[in-house]
Amino acid sequence: MTYDRLVCANCAAPVTEGRCPVCRANRARMQQQSPWGNLGPSALLALFLLLVATAAALVVAHQPA
Repeated sequence: MTYDRLVCANCAAPVTEGRCPVCRANRARMQQQSPWGNLGPSALLALFLLLVATAAALVVAHQPA
């Protein structure tokens, strides 16, 4: 999940703005979690489709003639 749309419960501002200490702490925590967490849904879908295409190519390449 990306944090660009999250709203802070403490100050009611977007977390990306980091207006209060709670926002800044949550933004830092979410940035440290995983490099995959920063990818958007379309990028994850593209990676998944690439994986499926690679698997299909390997299956076709290893079929007996």
